[in-house]
Amino acid sequence: MRAEKAKKLVLVALGGNALIRKHQTGTLEEQLENLKVPIREIARLSMAYRIIITHGNGPQVGNLQLQQESCSAVPRMPLEILVAQTQGQIGYMIESTLDSELMALGIVTQKYIVSLISYVVVDEQDPAFKHPSKPVGPVYSETQAASLPYPTRKTAKGYRRVVASPKPLTIVEKREIRELIKRDFIVICCGGGGIPVIREGRSFCGVDAVIDKDLASAKLAGEVGVDIFVIATDVKGVALDYGKAGERYLRTLSCREAVVYRELGHFPDGSIWPKIEAGMQFLNSGGQTAVICSIEEIGDAVLGKAGTRIIP
Repeated sequence: MRAEKAKKLVLVALGGNALIRKHQTGTLEEQLENLKVPIREIARLSMAYRIIITHGNGPQVGNLQLQQESCSAVPRMPLEILVAQTQGQIGYMIESTLDSELMALGIVTQKYIVSLISYVVVDEQDPAFKHPSKPVGPVYSETQAASLPYPTRKTAKGYRRVVASPKPLTIVEKREIRELIKRDFIVICCGGGGIPVIREGRSFCGVDAVIDKDLASAKLAGEVGVDIFVIATDVKGVALDYGKAGERYLRTLSCREAVVYRELGHFPDGSIWPKIEAGMQFLNSGGQTAVICSIEEIGDAVLGKAGTRIIP
């Protein structure tokens, strides 16, 4: 079961749009159908690369919060538990879809797949706990947002509920993940950015927060020795003047250029900036290749034919 040393390791971070597209309600049927596109790309890649898959959970964890708030007959669970629930839920959907796509390629008996419940350590003093910023749940109009009983924030897609989003410090299961990828398992982990925990002595304690999936993925990529870090989303790459008449997609973006463009207002909070930041973080940790691409072009992005490559 040992993987060939020459086989490069690819981490694909799937955005929430891989499961729920704009204007969809998020039924199981919709999510499974949507997953076929990126998972088919990943299945093909698995013939030549070792694979780690991470995923977002913003819509799903927000929906669970709404379900809890609409029913008083059962106890409400904290965010850490909702993140754990979505890791199992989405991990199941990804794993079952991947199994079907591998079967279609005739290689299912050659691949091992595992979905791993993952903890991510955060700092209990992180200022994010005082300033919620991570969007979760559905999109609202400005009028709807004004009447909601919790904080919201305007994003590129509209107003969304926001919760605390501390920075990831380390992935607790990194040793287990390293061992699994050495054995050529396809590993699904760090769902929704991981379950946020703080250290209490030699133990861990969950906290009420959601970690950014791309930043947690970048941390994991650095800790387990990923060669190619792919951030898959609903646009084909990084664009200047996004959504405007002069919109222009970039094939490469240096870390220095990213900072300059952000200062010029091209990458505001709530847009693609966390993905760029994650790519930069990966390179700073010694990573080789980071690319932001659409979920339809994951394979081409790995080969350098699509997306925006982040360079030092």
